[in-house]
Amino acid sequence: MATIDDEKDPFDAIVDAPFDAALSERYLVYALSTITARSLPDLRDGLKPVHRRLLWTMRQLRLDPGNAPKKSARVVGDVIGKYHPHGDVAVYDAMVRLAQDFTLRYPLVLGQGNFGNIDGDNAAAYRYTECRLTRTAMQLMEGLDEGTVEFVPTYNNEDEEPALMPGLFPNLLANGASGIAVGMATSIPSHNVAEIIDATLELIDRPHTPHQRLMELFHGPDFATGGLVVDGPEAIAAAYETGRGSFRLRGRFHAAEGRTEADREAGIERLGGGQWQLVVSEIPYQVAKGKLIEQIAALIADRKLPILEDVRDESDEKVRIVLVPKSRNIDPDLLKDGLYKLSDLEVRFGLNLNVLDATRTPMVMGLHELLSNWIAHQIDILQRRTRHRLQKIADRLELVEGYIIAFLNLDRVIAIIRAEDEPKPLLIAEFALTDRQAEAILNMRLRSLRKLEEMALTKERERLIAERGELEALLESPQLQKKRLRRELKALRKEYGEETPLGRRRTTIAEAATPATSFSLEAMIEKEPVTVILSAKGWIRAARGHVPLGDDANGAEFKYKEGDGPAFALHAQTTDKLLIATDDGRFFTLGADKLPGARGFGEPIRTMLDIEGAAQAVALLVHRPGRRLLLAATPGKGFAALTEELLAETRKGRQVVNLKGEAKLAVVRVIGEGHDHAAVLGENRKLLVFHLDELPQMTRGAGVALQRYREGGLADATTFRLEDGLSWTMGGETGRVRVEKDIWQWKVARGAAGRLPPRGFPADNRF
Repeated sequence: MATIDDEKDPFDAIVDAPFDAALSERYLVYALSTITARSLPDLRDGLKPVHRRLLWTMRQLRLDPGNAPKKSARVVGDVIGKYHPHGDVAVYDAMVRLAQDFTLRYPLVLGQGNFGNIDGDNAAAYRYTECRLTRTAMQLMEGLDEGTVEFVPTYNNEDEEPALMPGLFPNLLANGASGIAVGMATSIPSHNVAEIIDATLELIDRPHTPHQRLMELFHGPDFATGGLVVDGPEAIAAAYETGRGSFRLRGRFHAAEGRTEADREAGIERLGGGQWQLVVSEIPYQVAKGKLIEQIAALIADRKLPILEDVRDESDEKVRIVLVPKSRNIDPDLLKDGLYKLSDLEVRFGLNLNVLDATRTPMVMGLHELLSNWIAHQIDILQRRTRHRLQKIADRLELVEGYIIAFLNLDRVIAIIRAEDEPKPLLIAEFALTDRQAEAILNMRLRSLRKLEEMALTKERERLIAERGELEALLESPQLQKKRLRRELKALRKEYGEETPLGRRRTTIAEAATPATSFSLEAMIEKEPVTVILSAKGWIRAARGHVPLGDDANGAEFKYKEGDGPAFALHAQTTDKLLIATDDGRFFTLGADKLPGARGFGEPIRTMLDIEGAAQAVALLVHRPGRRLLLAATPGKGFAALTEELLAETRKGRQVVNLKGEAKLAVVRVIGEGHDHAAVLGENRKLLVFHLDELPQMTRGAGVALQRYREGGLADATTFRLEDGLSWTMGGETGRVRVEKDIWQWKVARGAAGRLPPRGFPADNRF
C-alpha cells in the first residue's frame, strides 16, 4: 500500500521560469504550427494539410471519377476521425471550396447537391450532399503507390498519410491559395495550366531564362469567374518578379444579343426607341453576385449614381446583370466608370507568393524561383519513382530467374519435392537459389508447368532487363530526366490546352484605356438648383429651385423649430460643395446633393459632421475654384486662404485657423474680384484700413495681426476696392447702403489701432 511519502507532489511539476520567456516560447510554437500546418500551402503540391487529408481520405474510400459518390458526411467523419482532429464545419467548408467551380479554377472535388452558389449562399449540410474526386485530383495524387513521397504517422499513430501529393498537375499556381498565419499571409490567384506548363518548359530548357521572357508565356491570373485584369504588363511583370503586388480586376460587360459586334463587346443591348441597357456577364473573383446587386441598388437609392435607373438580376446558369440608364443620352462609358468607382464591379486582388519550400520554410518567391523549385521537386519525384520501379524490377527478376531454373531442372525439382519432408533447404543448396526463389517455386501451381509459361518467363526476363537498363540510364543522366519531364508535361498540356473547355483562358488581360476626362463623382450628380438653409441651432436643409433670399425666404417661406430661427441661406447647385466654418477654426465640407429636403425642418448638421459640442457655425458658402477668403479671429489676427485648400475629405473636417484660449473665428468673408484693401473694425469701435498685399495667404495657422486692441477684440472685417470706397448698410426699413470714398484718414499699416469710423456707421459695429 502506497504511503503519503510515495505520492508525488503536484507542485514538483511547476517550472520556475520568467513569464515573458515562457509566453514567448509557447507563442512561437503556436505560430509555427499555424504557419506550417494550417495557413500556408506547400509549393510542391499547392495544398494545405486539410486539403491534402481530404483528398487522401477520398482516395482511400475509392471515390474515383468512375465510381459512385458517397455522402460528404462519410468523408468529413473519416477525415476528422483519422487524420485531422479539428471541427467538422471547418473541414466541410474546405471540401466545399474544392468543389466550387466559381472558386477553384480546376475543381478537385465533384459535388452532387447544393454546394453553394456565386450569389454567396452557403452549401447544404454534409448529410445532404455527396462527393467524389475529379480527374484533376487523380492527376495530382498520381504516383502515391510508386514510392514517390514519404508517409508520416497520423496524429494518433494508428495510420499513415502522405506528406504531400506527388502528381504532375501544377496545383499551386493553377488553383491558387489564400491564408492568414501569425505575422504573415499568402494570396495566390489561379492561373492557366497551359501557360504554367509553357513557362515551365522554357525553364527546363533554359534555367537562366530572364523574367521578361517568362512573362511572354505566363500572362498572369486566370480566375474561375473570368473578368478582366486591367493593369499594364509592366505592373503585372513587376508583381511576379518580386512575388508581391496587386491587380485591378473588373467584371465583364458582354451582351449576347447586341446588334453589332462592337455593341456585344461593350455589353450594350439596344432596345426600341433608341433606349439601351448594359449587361454584366462576368463579375470579379470572390465577389458575391447577390451582394454586388445590393450594393448597386443602394447606389441608386442613395442617389450616388443618379445616371443609373435600375438594376436587375436575370442570371440562370450564366451571370446576367442588367443595368438600365436614366436616359438614353447617357454615355455608356461614363456609367461603367461610375460602377467601377463606386461598386465592387472593380476590385483589387493582392498577390503574395508566400509558400512553404521543400524544407517547410515560409518564403516569398518570385515566379522564376517558384517554378525552379517546382521543377526540382518534380525531378526528385521522377528519381524516386525510378528507384522504386528498379526495386520492383529487381524483386520480380529474382523470382523469374528462380522460375526459369525450376523449368530447366523440372524433373529434379519435382523429385526433391516428392522425396523430402523439408525440400526448401535442399533446393537452395543444389540450385543456388535464394530463400524467396525457393519459396516461390514451392508455391507454384501445377498448371504453370507448361512450355508456354517457360517462354513467357524468358520474354518477361528480357523485357525487365531492358527496362532496368533504361531506368538506370535515366537515373544517371540529368538530361534524360529533363527530357522525360518535358514529355510528361507536354502530354498534360494537351489535356488542358487552350482549345479544351477546361483549359480555355477565362480572364482577359488588357490594360484599361485612360478616359479622356478623369472620372469624378460630380459627373454622376444630376445638376439642379437648390436653396440651402442653415438655422441658428444647426438644422440644415435644401429646397428645390432658387427661392428669393429676402425676409420672406428666411421668415415666412421656411418654418423653424420653436426657439430656432434663420442663420444662413444661399443659392447653390446639387453639384456644388458647401464649406461650413465653425468658430473653433475648423472647416467642413458637404455635398449639396446630400442635404435633406426642405419639407420638414431638415436634419441636425452634427449628424453629418463631427462638430465639437460647443462650436457654432459662423459661415456657410459655396466652394468655387480660385475663390479667396478673408479669415479673422477675435484677437485681431487673420490671413487669406484659397477655398481649394479648405476642403475636407472626412467628417472631422480640417483645422484651418489655430486659436488659443477663448479666441474664436469671427469673420469668414469672400474676397471679391478686384478688391485691393481690407477694413477691420474692433469692438472698441476703431476702424482700420490697409492694403491686401499686407495680408498673407496661408493654408493653416494663426495669421498675422490685423488690428491692435487695448481691450476687447475684433468685431468685423471686410474687403473692398479703394476706388469704389467703403460701404455699409444703414439701419431702418429702407436698407439704404452708404458709401464712403474719402477714407484716407483710416488707411494705415496693418496692425495699427485705428480710429473712430465715419459718422453714421452702424452701432452694431458690422459692415
